[in-house]
Amino acid sequence: MRIGILIFPVAEELDFVGPWEVFTMSAMVRGNGDLPKGDVVLIAETKEPVTAAKGMRFLPDYSIEDAPELDILLVPGGFGTRTEVNNKKLMDWIAKTSQSCKWVTSVCTGAYLLTEAGPAAGKRVTTHWAFIEGLREQGKAGEVLENVRYVRDGNVITSAGVSAGIDMSLWLIGEIWGQEHARAVQHFMEYNPNPPYAGLT
Repeated sequence: MRIGILIFPVAEELDFVGPWEVFTMSAMVRGNGDLPKGDVVLIAETKEPVTAAKGMRFLPDYSIEDAPELDILLVPGGFGTRTEVNNKKLMDWIAKTSQSCKWVTSVCTGAYLLTEAGPAAGKRVTTHWAFIEGLREQGKAGEVLENVRYVRDGNVITSAGVSAGIDMSLWLIGEIWGQEHARAVQHFMEYNPNPPYAGLT
């Protein structure tokens, strides 16, 4: 199974690094510690380095011109979506690529790109709490849900902001490889959220 993560300038790092960790850890668990090459790849409009929202730089494995066929597409959010939503070349690529994907997913404001490009148009979706109203005003989703970590509508899954992409990715690998596998991946990641101050009022 090949998973493609789309990246673009000013994408939010954890939006795609979190799911990257889930998907690659899943591959390692299934491979008894070995990471199969090519299972999870980064794709950008070009092969030039991409600088994300907080300044981390990433090297894409593929451009949208030479990217392989994907089983899963993940589109992150971040302030870069404000520009990319008007990037016809990228929107056309998402629209075309998603047609052959088993699953099409987004984190945070990546939902704007999925509704604009078509895969999430008319569907139930979610996004970061601060952009719920904006996504409703875009007028392309069927329904925009709030106060949820992720939403599935058919083969499209959208998640709330930043860390919610980890939850969504764990759910997805559970759907594909079973709950026991997803729990093993969660255990290896030591992902058991218990943030400081959570109990304070």
